[in-house]
Amino acid sequence: MLFANISIIDKDFSYREHQWVGVEGSRITYIGDTAPDECCAARMGEVYDGENKLLMPAFYNAHAHAPMTLLRGYAENLPLQAWLNDAVFPFEAKITPEDCYWAALLSCAEMARYGVVSFSDMYYHMDQIAQAVIESGLKINLSDTLIAFGETRLKDLPLAQSHNALIRDLQHAADGRIVVDCNIHAEYTSNPAAVADVSEFAHEHDLRIQVHVSETKLEHEECKLRHNGLTPVQYFNEMGVFDGPCTAAHCVWVDDDDIDILADRGVYVAANPASNMKLGSGFAPIAKMLERGVRVCLGTDGMASNNNNDMMQDMYLFALLPKGNLCDPALITPQEALFAATRQGALSQGRQDCGFIEVGARADLCVLDISGPSWTPMTNPLVNVVYAGHGSDVCLTMCDGRVVYQEGVWPTLDIERAKVEVASRTQRIISEL
Repeated sequence: MLFANISIIDKDFSYREHQWVGVEGSRITYIGDTAPDECCAARMGEVYDGENKLLMPAFYNAHAHAPMTLLRGYAENLPLQAWLNDAVFPFEAKITPEDCYWAALLSCAEMARYGVVSFSDMYYHMDQIAQAVIESGLKINLSDTLIAFGETRLKDLPLAQSHNALIRDLQHAADGRIVVDCNIHAEYTSNPAAVADVSEFAHEHDLRIQVHVSETKLEHEECKLRHNGLTPVQYFNEMGVFDGPCTAAHCVWVDDDDIDILADRGVYVAANPASNMKLGSGFAPIAKMLERGVRVCLGTDGMASNNNNDMMQDMYLFALLPKGNLCDPALITPQEALFAATRQGALSQGRQDCGFIEVGARADLCVLDISGPSWTPMTNPLVNVVYAGHGSDVCLTMCDGRVVYQEGVWPTLDIERAKVEVASRTQRIISEL
C-alpha cells in the first residue's frame, strides 16, 4: 500500500505533513516528500488517499486479558480482592477453551478497531487465544497464568506441560507475530518455590516474564507481612524475576526504593490508568517513574475492569492523571504519552523493529481521520492526538503490512458471529453460577 500525501508522526515523534509512505510485504520501504517512482509505486499496490488523515505508529497494549471480554459489565463497583474472589474467579472457572477462543477473537476485533496491533496477555487456554490472534492478523505476547498456592512446584502443575507445548508449537509462529512469555500471576497467588522455578525456567530458555505487581495497597502491605518487610518489587527482585526481561503490570503502590529497583533492573512497567481507577486501586506514580528512568508503557487490562480496548482513552488518562494528582501541568508531554503507547510497548514485547515509522520498520500502522471538529485547529497536532483524539477516529489499522481493520470492515474475521458467540457464551456462564 502507498499512503499518498498524508500527515505522519515520524520516528522522532514529530509531525510532518504531505508525506508519501510505502509498504511492501511486512515492512515500510519508502518515506518521502514526493511520490516514489512508478516502478516502486507499482510494487506497493493500492494507493491510499491521505487527505485529512494522520498516519502514526499503531498501539501496543502492554497488559491485557483478552478473553475477559466475556466479563464486560459483569462485576462492577467492587475493590480488586472482592472483585477477583467473589466475581471473577468463580466466573472464570466456568470458561471453556472454546469460550476463550471466541472472546479473544472479539477482543482482537475491538483492538484492531482502535488501532492496536499487538498485546501482552496472561490468561488460560493460551493455545486457543493464539489461534484467534493468528486468524485476526494481530500480534501477541502470550503467557499461561501461573497460580501456585501451598507448596506446589512448577513441575507439579499442568501449566508446565502446556507451557512447554506452547513454546514447541507457537514460539515465533506466524512470522514472529506470536511470542511465548513466562508468567507469574502475582505474589499473593504464587508461593516462593514456584516463583523461583518460573524465574529459572525463563532465564534458561531466554523468555520474558509477565507479572502483576503492587496493584493495590492491600497486596503491597500483605506482601511485606509475608516476606519480612519486602515489598512485591523487592521480593520479585530477590527471587530473580527481574534478572531477565520483565513486564510488571500496574505498580500503583510502589515506594522510592521500588522505583529505583525497577529503573536499575530495566523492568518495563505497564501502567493501566483506567483499570486502576475503576477498581479504586489508586494511581501509579507515572511521572516519578519516568523521571527516574523507568521504562513505562501502557495497557488496558481486562474488559471487566476498563471496560474497553481503546488505548487512546488510556493514553489520555496516562497524560492527564499525573498533572491533576500532583498539581503540576508540566508533567507528561504528548511525546512521552505517545512513546509509552507505541514504541515502548513494542520494546516491552521484545519487538525491536516495531512501533515507529521508518524505512525498514515493521508496517504496524494506524490511520486517524482528522477531519472532525475536535481536530480543528491543528495548532499542536501531537496535543490533539493525546487530548482530543479518540479510538473512534481510527479508520485503518495495519499489522505487518496487512490491513486488519478499515472503515467498519474487519477483512480477517467474521465480526457479527464473534459478537453473537461471546454474548451467548456469557449468558451460559452466568446461568451456571
